[in-house]
Amino acid sequence: MADVGVRPARRADAAAVAAVQVRAWRQGYRELLPAAVLAEVTGPEAEQAWRDRWAESISTPPSPRHRVLVAVANDLVTGFAAHAPAEDPDQDPAATAELLTLLVDPPHARAGHGSRLLAATVDLLREDGAETLLTWAFEEDRVLRTFLGSAGWAPDGAARTLDMGEPVRQIRLHTDISGA
Repeated sequence: MADVGVRPARRADAAAVAAVQVRAWRQGYRELLPAAVLAEVTGPEAEQAWRDRWAESISTPPSPRHRVLVAVANDLVTGFAAHAPAEDPDQDPAATAELLTLLVDPPHARAGHGSRLLAATVDLLREDGAETLLTWAFEEDRVLRTFLGSAGWAPDGAARTLDMGEPVRQIRLHTDISGA
């Protein structure tokens, strides 16, 4: 049985987090994003930039409520999640948090890492007093929407369109984490 769990990310995890992100995006977003955009955000230069950004996010977060967690199996980073106070203008950042990302390395998918990351995120956010958790998802991302839907998430009616050389629509999902 593998030794699995979730822990706060360490600066030394930044390279593994960036590598997981790139691999997960290459596989999961290949049908959701324009090919040129995906190649640009997952190429070697981009991976180095992500590594630097994750190192900074882990080492010097903007607030104590900005966190990066990693899923591990036998000391190998298999996925990660990041959350922060919600910044959407229609949300109260004291009561609402945003799941900025939750990604699992494709070779380790469907092994419970995503569920553990989500549960740990919710536990921390409840301690912070958050009552609602939201995230933005590509409208066509059936994998993420099914995963979150099985955990009680639903669209809240908000949507946005990103310009990626062609329009790519995202919808906002939310869930009650108040425990009430």
